[in-house]
Amino acid sequence: MSFVSSKFMLLDAQKRKYAVPAFNIHNLETIQVVVNVASELNSPVILAATPSTVKYAEEELLFAIGKAAAKKHAIPIALHLDHSEDIDYIKKCIDLGYQSVMIDASHHAYDENVQITKEIVDYAHKRGVTVEAELGRLGGCEEDLVVEEKDAFYTDPSAALDFVEKTSIDSLAVAIGTAHGLYKSEPKLDFQRLEDISKLVNIPLVLHGASGVPEDMVRRSIELGICKVNIATELKIPFSTAVRNHLTTHLDESDPRKYLIPGKAAMERVVIEKIKMCGSAGKA
Repeated sequence: MSFVSSKFMLLDAQKRKYAVPAFNIHNLETIQVVVNVASELNSPVILAATPSTVKYAEEELLFAIGKAAAKKHAIPIALHLDHSEDIDYIKKCIDLGYQSVMIDASHHAYDENVQITKEIVDYAHKRGVTVEAELGRLGGCEEDLVVEEKDAFYTDPSAALDFVEKTSIDSLAVAIGTAHGLYKSEPKLDFQRLEDISKLVNIPLVLHGASGVPEDMVRRSIELGICKVNIATELKIPFSTAVRNHLTTHLDESDPRKYLIPGKAAMERVVIEKIKMCGSAGKA
């Protein structure tokens, strides 16, 4: 199967009350893990890549690897450019074939966020590309994107409705208490805020910063309208830890085909867990 639009994946999730997991990938090995597990569990899946990841792997090469993986499996797979603040770079990726993008202009004033987002939506929709945007600001660190706790703020439900109507985005990332990176203590999610947003906004909602959020909280969020759950940190830590441990105990090992295997196995366990948490297994 070729890449599919994340728009239709999320609309199905919205209709059937589950969430599509969006796993941050970085290279061949992480893509292999995500698509192989998703295929085994018959789950739709989104391969999410931040701008720094796309640039590291090179735009065309990452796209080609993802496309080959999608062609190999008979499940819906989308490649998503995540958390990009650069209008020109988003347009470049769209022109290369990326079918799902996120414009993150949440650090701008509201009216400017609307204007920038609308520009991307107009460009993307003419080319059949899905657009996600963010209203409110998550604290924490997402690779090159750093938001101090004092600068984070929650999504206002009435503003969310106005934002969706003015921009025509396909999905909205909401700030309800999650954060990027590791949590210092158990997060406290504002479920009432999420419920209020869901009652006003009819497009799929997205939960960023889900790594480290207790499973019952994520499931409750899905019940209240979350249709896409982003997972990044919880994949990177076990992968790197397993590779580090292997190299520490196998000092003569030099073959990446061997020392990356433990990392893939550790990551695989997390992907299985998160797919089941999202309720997407068997939904492809």
